[in-house]
Amino acid sequence: MTERPRHTGSTTGVSPIVDGPQPKHVQLREILRRLAERELPPGSPILSERELAERYGVSRLTVRTAVGQLVAEGLLIRAAGKGTFTARRRVETQLYLESFTDDMRRRGLTPDTEVLACGEQTPPPAVGDTLGLAEDEPGYWLFRLRRADGMPLAVERGWYNPRVVPGLLDHDLTGSMYTQLAEHYGVQLDQGRQTVWADAADAETARLLRIRVGSPVLVFHRTSSASGQPVEDMTSWYRGDLYQVTMQLDRNGPGSGPHSAQGGTP
Repeated sequence: MTERPRHTGSTTGVSPIVDGPQPKHVQLREILRRLAERELPPGSPILSERELAERYGVSRLTVRTAVGQLVAEGLLIRAAGKGTFTARRRVETQLYLESFTDDMRRRGLTPDTEVLACGEQTPPPAVGDTLGLAEDEPGYWLFRLRRADGMPLAVERGWYNPRVVPGLLDHDLTGSMYTQLAEHYGVQLDQGRQTVWADAADAETARLLRIRVGSPVLVFHRTSSASGQPVEDMTSWYRGDLYQVTMQLDRNGPGSGPHSAQGGTP
């Protein structure tokens, strides 16, 4: 059996690990961090504990501690019986009103959207209230899978107000919804409220995102309006292993904590 080659990055020298103010496991952790972030492509195997200990002249406990910290940070992934690998890079976003399509393009990624289902039907009472619809008044329902560079990244289930965007389902729904709203209806979403929480993927979400049932996902529930008129009520499930959120935190004032961050989905 041919063993898959393992890497530690550049072969032009090994950074020394010496006794000093920084513990050895911290020194090794930062060496491996540089390799994972700058030199090795996602999915690359790293040396085994024994090989790392021999190369850097440290104990296997030191190696285990350093690697474990990077696994906890999500930079490395352990695969039982196979070894330790560099993780896929996460897409990072800040919370503001921007379409998925525009956000991915801004990051140099190629967005792709598959419409799984859509239709006109009566929304749940809470959604109808949010959109300002009368009792039993139908709304537009949309179910989409969003990809970045061919990798499934998010599942979206949302509702739109037919009073504001009549005939929406007749348009191309595989691109930026915000672009469609602006070009065909002159609607510019200018305000939103978003809640984010962690959850475990159910069977359907896991299948669509190509992850295991129960894998962590980030859930975004967003309501958006234009000139004070409610337009959108959307829930999105993002892969927890490929996505992360950065929020600006202020000591004083509204929205000064992760629990109350407002804005649009990426």
